[in-house]
Amino acid sequence: MNLKSSLIGVAVLLLASVLQAQGSESGAGENHPRIYVNKVQPTDFAKAVKKVEWKAEIIAKKQEQVDQYIEYCKADPKWLVSRLQMNWKTKHDKVYVRGGDFSYSEGEAPVPTVRFSGTRDWATDYMRPPLEEIEPYFDDDRGMYLRHKQTKEMEWVHPSEAGHIIEGINRHIMSIVEDAAFLYWYTGDEQYAAFALPVYDTYMKGMYYRDAPVDLDSTKQQWVSGLATFEVIHEQIVISLSLIHDFMYDYLGANGHDRNISVAVFQKWGDQIIKNGIPDNNWNFFQARFLTFIALTLDNNEYYENGKGQQYYLDHTFEVSTDRQIALKEAILNYDQQTGIWPESASYSMHVTETLLKILTVLDNATNANELENFPVVEKATLATFQYLFPNGEIVAFGDSRHQTLSAESFEYLIANYRKYGKTEKEKEITALYKSLLNTEKRGNGLFELFFYVDELVENGNSDTGELIASLTSPTFYAPNVSWFVQRMGSGDDATMVSTFGAFGNHAHANGIGLELYANNYVLAPDMGKGPSYWHEDHRQYYARYPAHNTVVVDGISDSRAMRVSQPFSLDNHFPESGDRNNIFDQVTFAKASFVEPATLSNQQRLTAIINGKSGKGYVLDVFRSERPDAERQKHDYFFHSLGQSLSFLDENNESLPLTSSEKLKEPGFLTAYDYFTDEKSMATSHDLNALFTLQGGEHPTSFLNVWMKGGENREYFAVKGPKSNALSKSSAPAALVDEKIPTLVIRSNKEAWNDPFVVVFNPFMEGKNQVISEVDFSENKNNKSSQVLQVTHEDKVTKDRIVVAASQNDIVEAEDFYQKGLLSITRETADELDFIFTAGATRYSSEGWEILSIREPVTLSIERTENGFEIQNNEAVLIGVPKRLNPAYIEIYVDGKLIATRKGMKSRNDPNRIDFRLEKAFQKVVIVVKQ
Repeated sequence: MNLKSSLIGVAVLLLASVLQAQGSESGAGENHPRIYVNKVQPTDFAKAVKKVEWKAEIIAKKQEQVDQYIEYCKADPKWLVSRLQMNWKTKHDKVYVRGGDFSYSEGEAPVPTVRFSGTRDWATDYMRPPLEEIEPYFDDDRGMYLRHKQTKEMEWVHPSEAGHIIEGINRHIMSIVEDAAFLYWYTGDEQYAAFALPVYDTYMKGMYYRDAPVDLDSTKQQWVSGLATFEVIHEQIVISLSLIHDFMYDYLGANGHDRNISVAVFQKWGDQIIKNGIPDNNWNFFQARFLTFIALTLDNNEYYENGKGQQYYLDHTFEVSTDRQIALKEAILNYDQQTGIWPESASYSMHVTETLLKILTVLDNATNANELENFPVVEKATLATFQYLFPNGEIVAFGDSRHQTLSAESFEYLIANYRKYGKTEKEKEITALYKSLLNTEKRGNGLFELFFYVDELVENGNSDTGELIASLTSPTFYAPNVSWFVQRMGSGDDATMVSTFGAFGNHAHANGIGLELYANNYVLAPDMGKGPSYWHEDHRQYYARYPAHNTVVVDGISDSRAMRVSQPFSLDNHFPESGDRNNIFDQVTFAKASFVEPATLSNQQRLTAIINGKSGKGYVLDVFRSERPDAERQKHDYFFHSLGQSLSFLDENNESLPLTSSEKLKEPGFLTAYDYFTDEKSMATSHDLNALFTLQGGEHPTSFLNVWMKGGENREYFAVKGPKSNALSKSSAPAALVDEKIPTLVIRSNKEAWNDPFVVVFNPFMEGKNQVISEVDFSENKNNKSSQVLQVTHEDKVTKDRIVVAASQNDIVEAEDFYQKGLLSITRETADELDFIFTAGATRYSSEGWEILSIREPVTLSIERTENGFEIQNNEAVLIGVPKRLNPAYIEIYVDGKLIATRKGMKSRNDPNRIDFRLEKAFQKVVIVVKQ
């Protein structure tokens, strides 16, 4: 089935579901409540809930909280309603803003009107007061009277300095009223309805008589504002209002509330959400969530003269797109249909999928038509989120993301669907994942969980988190729509992971080819995350800029736009294939990415590899090339932010090197981001040296990260402290360091860094455990100075890795008894016996009697010693020459684990001491059997 046919099919199913939801029964005026309830009688619901301890606790806690406020209102009936943020005295019906800030309001309505938000920027220096401290009927032309977070003093401030405090207070009050409305339905006790009615009635009348905001500067803000807030995606109060209207529908009509006002407000709000928004990102989903609640609280279209009822708003949620609100049937096409990855940073990607699942869960309660099946990409997207995981169970943090667990809500929505529709095996599988990765003891505290989460999760055996993550992830994974590539190796204390990212999609940063490194149970080299808000100076000048990332900055000015970015890297080569869990060679992963830095048009290339040590713990190679073509003078700064209480420098003899206080890192014309670094110390040397990050504290042994650095002419080394990482959590770093400054290593090359690139080996180890590496020797090839040759000696002193890294797969590296035309080779020997050969992008490799010769395209190939010979994996046709001294007898060829053929080799025509074997295509497994 092609995409067009598939889309038509989904559209037909969606339309049928929407029509079903609008049928006379679902949308009938007498059929309330229905959003959460759908024909369930409160007595039956009460009997069922009392048997479920955690759900009974939710109700008891809500009852206790609401009863507290009812007591306040017994003493003062206006206690709660008077704390709404309204234009109590002025009754202004018109709101004016300038861009993202409130300017003023004017006009006069017959009743107090709802105050509009103070600003689009949620970052504020002031605290939202508890309800008990809010002055009743507060409406003062001096602004807001708030307590400063730092000084604790009360101050008069303009609403534009108050962040989201105004709508936050109203949302909090309406959440209390929402609970009271539910308790009225649940208990039948009218005291709850009587408590809720004046607050709801006052707010709805106040919104009925107030217009949508007008932007005096005619900026893009005019097209994103809601009725209560500066963004239509922040109108969360709509959900509470919809539920109050639904639970108290009959009571409202019988006790003085004009339900036509409620209808008019919901329609006005729905129209504002349809009219405004940002149509090409996550906003469509967040707006659709509010439209779904509005639609379901309204009755059938036929009940209203303007025809804007349940069907109208569900159509605009699922079927009908406007200029600024794309219907869900189209919005889901933004998912990568192959990988299931949404084109935004990881935190936002997960939130989109979670929101879509919530919408489908609510709609399914009305239609009972298994709405999830209309969106098959949702299940794929939920499972794809496992690829975001570090081995500790938290996600990567490129762009505006942060280290956090997977969404518990997404698991719960899927489990509820599978149980409802009898998909027992799927339910067991997803529940096992949920229980192993997240804490399921506390499963919720809201009404949604009460109605939609299953009472009890199915029992399953406990699984090791690391093993579970390994079973759901792959050694490498590539998501091109966000320019992200991940490498994994090892498990437990030995688990190592490298996340490499460009800048592509929404909520991305200006970061070139960035990197996060996980080892020793922590994200040792974290990204910095986002600033206090997207409008905050710290975010704009530092967190979203190059120097806040583990990347290379050219001439101090590397930059691009942030947020909506189209600066992906090109993934030139990698191993193993993305998503391949069946690769037989597990000693190496690698990726080579290339990029043109947009501010200077510099060429950049980053090759990273994880190489397994003899003990099972790996080390990481990082070769970063950068050059500004045709620039006579140029600087390239390699930034590496790492956790730790200390950063020290060591020479080739492991002796501590003194650093001098300096002020050289930032030069005139450099990015403002450089100003954020403090405690600068530096040194200059052309010799190889080490940097050592030491991390103490937390539940794990002391962690060390030894950074082996190749020296070079015109090199300077800086140790500075950068601002805290807002990506960190108490799982990705020791709790004591989460809010601390980040030790940062900066290597500066005062010349091009292409032929003389930054070559770094990261050697993570833990106190009392294997150090993996005892020595790293760096050298260059005389015939090709851009190639990098390393010899890594393992801790046992007899295992040695020779690594040859070229700038391209066309480069030639030639030395005594060695020839390579290709990108990369890693040769490991133990006590002069070959352990393995790995080549990538190679046309020819020749060393110590071994010959690898591609037949069509450059080949990526591994040869690993086994008990009976050597195991081979190749991705292209290749000739493999084996030294005759090793007694190669024949090869065995396997497909899908089964032996399908054996072949003898042939004496080489070019070398009498070699036996050649020819592989005509890619094979997952070939064994060279040697005579014993």
